[in-house]
Amino acid sequence: MSAGGLKILVVDDEPPIRKLLRMGLTSQGYQVLDAPNGKVALELLAREPDLVILDLGLPDVDGLDLLRRIRHREESLPIVVLSSRGDEAGKVAALDLGADDYVTKPFGMDELFARMRAALRHQLQVHGERPVFQVGDLSVDLVRRIVKLGDNEVKLSPKEFELLRLLVQNAGKVLTHRFLLQELWDEPTDTQYLRVYVRQLRRKIEKDPERPQYLLTETGIGYRLRSPE
Repeated sequence: MSAGGLKILVVDDEPPIRKLLRMGLTSQGYQVLDAPNGKVALELLAREPDLVILDLGLPDVDGLDLLRRIRHREESLPIVVLSSRGDEAGKVAALDLGADDYVTKPFGMDELFARMRAALRHQLQVHGERPVFQVGDLSVDLVRRIVKLGDNEVKLSPKEFELLRLLVQNAGKVLTHRFLLQELWDEPTDTQYLRVYVRQLRRKIEKDPERPQYLLTETGIGYRLRSPE
């Protein structure tokens, strides 16, 4: 995916972080809009950015409230949250409010670029979902409901396929335990049920279920399906 012409809105109250991000993003061909607070961030939405990098610790507004307001105005705008290490509750809340992904401070630019590409790619897929998903040796035909690992067809139960379908449709994005439980079960269900299905699914789609390459765990938060590069 080419970065040329894409506008990134950086929302962070720390000048060194904004400077670092501006240098890194412009070196990759992105245009950068930066905001030191929530007020300026909301004003810059009028410039129609293609993605937002949002620090949750802002001086004038709660970061989660700003995320909620941005998502209310721009339903499909990709948002990558910057969060403090160990702030699992904040990460889960941000994802549940519609953030596409998160990066933990301190972060590496390569990791941030990868998360940005996945979020931008996911936005494109939402509007033109590919019937066949391919990553590594794993292929998933969402129309014919055929799953293969290499040349071998994998037989899944209906619930296992629905779990995989959700992950495929959101490839590269973290899906929280809460989101998956709400989508897969009509009634309130314990997280342990989800873990059981994830374990069963890994046994069928991973060469080594103990070292998964496709269905990845985000500790304390949820799961992510590896995105095709």
